[in-house]
Amino acid sequence: MWQLLFLLLATVSLHPAAAVTGGKWDLLLSSVGISAMHMQLLNNNRVIMFDRTDFGKSNISLPNNKCRNDPNDTALPIDCTAHSVEYDVKKNVVRPLMVLTDVWCSSGAVMPDGRLVQTGGYNDGDHAVRTFRPCNTDTCDWEEINSGLTQRRWYATNHILPDGRQIIIGGRRQFNYEFYPKTGDTKSYSLPLLVQTNDPRIENNLYPFVFLNVDGKLFIFANNKSILFDYAKNVVVRTYPEIPGGDPRSYPSSGSAVLLPLKNLQGNKTEAQVLVCGGAPKGGYINAENGNFVQALNTCGRIKITDPAPQWVMEKMPMPRVMGDMVLLPTANVLIINGCSKGTAGWEVGRDPVMSPVLYKTDGPVGSRFETQNPSTIPRMYHSTAILLSDGRVLVGGSNPHIYYNFTGVLFPTELSLESFSPAYSDPGSTNLRPTIISPVTQTKIGYGQQIPIRFTVPGRVNTDLVMVTMVAPAFTTHSFSMNQRLLVLGSGNATVVGRSNYQIRVTTPGSGNLAPSGYYMIFVVHQDIPSEAIWVQIQ
Repeated sequence: MWQLLFLLLATVSLHPAAAVTGGKWDLLLSSVGISAMHMQLLNNNRVIMFDRTDFGKSNISLPNNKCRNDPNDTALPIDCTAHSVEYDVKKNVVRPLMVLTDVWCSSGAVMPDGRLVQTGGYNDGDHAVRTFRPCNTDTCDWEEINSGLTQRRWYATNHILPDGRQIIIGGRRQFNYEFYPKTGDTKSYSLPLLVQTNDPRIENNLYPFVFLNVDGKLFIFANNKSILFDYAKNVVVRTYPEIPGGDPRSYPSSGSAVLLPLKNLQGNKTEAQVLVCGGAPKGGYINAENGNFVQALNTCGRIKITDPAPQWVMEKMPMPRVMGDMVLLPTANVLIINGCSKGTAGWEVGRDPVMSPVLYKTDGPVGSRFETQNPSTIPRMYHSTAILLSDGRVLVGGSNPHIYYNFTGVLFPTELSLESFSPAYSDPGSTNLRPTIISPVTQTKIGYGQQIPIRFTVPGRVNTDLVMVTMVAPAFTTHSFSMNQRLLVLGSGNATVVGRSNYQIRVTTPGSGNLAPSGYYMIFVVHQDIPSEAIWVQIQ
């Protein structure tokens, strides 16, 4: 009896009424020409965005009178408009890019050398692999391989692995996974979890939540179940408890999930926790299709996936949310943003947009981790996105909750605008506390297990015990899930004075690719919860 009572107390906690605490919204561009359904920040501080090619004409033309000629396109075989753009964060401008096949509901990851390798989609794009190599000359564009995948991948999830390959998991009617690049291994491999979690007619196991654990194995969450998976041996190492309540959380239920910040980077001894929030309850999708828009879930589940006997701890958000995005901030907190409070993902089946983001304080006490932020004025429904930028802002775009580019005659018109949300740490009143990194310089190459001195300046007085260095992998974001999003705390406290207004903190880089796969990361110095602008590093 006492054990049952303890379990109930451990898994359910109420929150006090959350006050609106801050944050600032800015409209960056009234139109980028497309609906930003997929987003990826690259190491030159440019963001690749795309939607789908079978929408009909977008609102931005391809350059130099180019047109895409695709007889397989279901909307417009000859299309002289772009369905992908590159956004220059510093200049606040976009330029059109050309995708040749349909990228609708696809996936991707950034390779160790900085290339975005993006896979799958719909129709003639479901086996395609597309590569974008970042450049600063405005000449780079998509390169495509039509048959780069073994299986069709539509609503799949990609994750970069310690060996530099991507694993591509699932997708509609695909209960398997494969690897890319195809270095002699062209097979796909069965993943029974995706069969076990496939709800008839609804699925609820698409875009599974996938995170690289600190032991090199993969935590995979689909619907309401999760496993620890050894992809090298194709075996399930551990089955985790079902999330309490049993409601589905992955697409089209469309909750969101994040691997919480990794600290005390001691290889297999490092603790790893996953947070899953929101979604539509059981039956939510069928109800919405029949015009009954039930309330979304208002709970988050948190589990320590490295614990010998892991259990979910449940918390209540300030409001229900479906189709939200979860963004790791440089301060090691989580921002929950976008979405609505009723219905589910899909065409015209979401209602009551949630305009206010919520800050989740990772290290706060259970029951008081949430803070409601200032609201936007633009509904961000189905097919909206949010990513962290190197200046600490969160870039927000998209929203196309119906077929085609419909700007009138619908409840929530297609949204082509681009906004930024600046958390309270960006307030000008914090300028005196804000660090500026002096060294290393941006684009520095670093190795594993290295001690690195990071020098920075702060205009005002510094509390050397309240300095933290975080390292963030930029995410490929679509459909309420940020693939490959990862934050590591490299060190904290013990900063020293090395000159007038100059300070130094020594940190140790992650010990292996299990903790941080090779590639580009943003490094922030955070002083009294106020982050610097990031520098880019490449860990090899």
